[in-house]
Amino acid sequence: MIILFYLSSGLFLGWSLGANDAANVFGTAVGTRMIRFKTAAITASIFVILGAVIQGAGASHTLGKLGSVSTLAAAFTVALAAALTVYWMTRMRLPISTSQAIVGAIIGWNFYTDNPTDLTVLSKIVTTWISGPILGGIFAVLLFLLIKKFTKVTKIHLLYRDSYIRYGLLAVGAFGAYSLGANNIANVMGVFVSAIDLPTINLGIMELTGAEQLFLLGGVAIAIGIITYSKHVMETVGNTLMPLTPEAAIVVVLSQAIVLFIFSSQGLSNAFQSIGLPPIPLVPVSSSQVVIGSIIGIGLYKGGKEIKYNILGSISLGWIATPLVAGVIAFFMLFFVNNVFQKDVGGDRRIEQKEVVTYKGQDVASDEATILIDSSESNYSTNIPDKRGAANKEKASDTSVYALVGLLLSLLIISALFYLLYKEKKKIRHLKRRSKSAEEKYRLKMDNLEKSYKDKIHHQIDLGKELKFRQNEMVTMAMSIIHKNEFLSSLKEEIIKIKAGVKDHETRMGLNKLSLMITQDLSIDRDREKFQMHISEQNSNFIHRLTESFPKMTDNEKRLASLLRLNLSSKEIASILNISPKSVEMNRYRLRKKLKIDPKVP
Repeated sequence: MIILFYLSSGLFLGWSLGANDAANVFGTAVGTRMIRFKTAAITASIFVILGAVIQGAGASHTLGKLGSVSTLAAAFTVALAAALTVYWMTRMRLPISTSQAIVGAIIGWNFYTDNPTDLTVLSKIVTTWISGPILGGIFAVLLFLLIKKFTKVTKIHLLYRDSYIRYGLLAVGAFGAYSLGANNIANVMGVFVSAIDLPTINLGIMELTGAEQLFLLGGVAIAIGIITYSKHVMETVGNTLMPLTPEAAIVVVLSQAIVLFIFSSQGLSNAFQSIGLPPIPLVPVSSSQVVIGSIIGIGLYKGGKEIKYNILGSISLGWIATPLVAGVIAFFMLFFVNNVFQKDVGGDRRIEQKEVVTYKGQDVASDEATILIDSSESNYSTNIPDKRGAANKEKASDTSVYALVGLLLSLLIISALFYLLYKEKKKIRHLKRRSKSAEEKYRLKMDNLEKSYKDKIHHQIDLGKELKFRQNEMVTMAMSIIHKNEFLSSLKEEIIKIKAGVKDHETRMGLNKLSLMITQDLSIDRDREKFQMHISEQNSNFIHRLTESFPKMTDNEKRLASLLRLNLSSKEIASILNISPKSVEMNRYRLRKKLKIDPKVP
């Protein structure tokens, strides 16, 4: 149970990592409802555990070279310092990386215990903080071009496109979760590997070494963080740097997974060495920063207009502030654990006991001195210290002075950084207030525009109804005139037939007079004139536009165009105009030619 207590800080760090970094893998898929949270959480949990157990040793080994935390109390304190840094900076909404936090905490342990920090290993780790996002951006651009070319060549139907994107997000999410577990498990359990020696467990088909058991526990902690607390983060993950299409989301997740896999694959590093290339540094990389690099890569490829560059400044400050804060917190926590709880934290900070120093020989400068510890004696005798002891004390004093100066400089730098972060945060709050005010004004303006638009739509609908009513009225008038003219024409024909069979002169004269009256009525029709005036009034704008566009159009052609707008046939138009249908067809042909209308158009 005591081991589990010491591991609790690492497990808490793993839980935090799962709760926050799972959004880098499945955030876009869940946020856009392409994949259900339950499916995403189960998939991510399974593959993050597999990645941690199968491939987690490489990055953990590099952290061990940076600082081999040798005691349980020290490992607990270092992991807790990193976890508190992550938690506190996340609450303040400052950019944070668990990788940088754990590195800073280990360096804090090195300072406190006077253990030398391997600058070669540190330079490799810091280099990956820069190269990781750059590689993410390069892979993102290449994959984006590849997917763009693939979709253009295959021409996937729109109905199947969403299904393919959904399965693609699930597949790259699983690979991303595996890479996250393989690479970032070093942040969670790396400091405990050299401090805890667990016996190997034989499971029959396989064996779990002590380190793999720690990685399994850390993977389970990450999985619990994914299941219990990542839903809100996934569902609210926004387009922080720029908006992403589903295809771009696949590219970003896959780029991040490839980069994390590269920096945790021992086999790939060995393969590079076998062909004469330098080995790949196996170090924990911040998945969030690789995602940011991937998004920036796609944004730059698209022109860079949609990227929010102000976020890059806060990210850069986070790169500097995170390890410094974690290192200082670890230093003070180690001092507290070492001196208050009297726990061994490794290095030169051993728990001191009362000593009795005697020498075998009479020669004070002899190298054959033996140190004997005796806590039961009440009186202590101390011989004259030798010159080498004095030199060691002087060296230790110098080291303490250097450590104190370094600590003060770190505090000054951290204070300056936090002042800058405070000013930046204050500026962001001010910008948010202005943005909110502008958003309110914009919303009111949009509401007014929407209301005005709806009023115009209603007005247009009313005008459309009025126009339709007028058109129906004109069609009714036209049909009335047509029926009347057809009736009079039929009546005239009947009179002519009757006239042919009548011999009486007076009767014939009467029939001739009646036929002439009908002919005059057909030629001079008051209803027709009234209808044509009505047509001219209702189509005044139409006739005006025709006159402007075609100045050479005659009045008869304009009248014919107005009648054609009522969808009347040539026969009906002929009856209204009191001309033959053939004449109407000829006039329509001339009108088409003058208006340059394709003859094939009906």
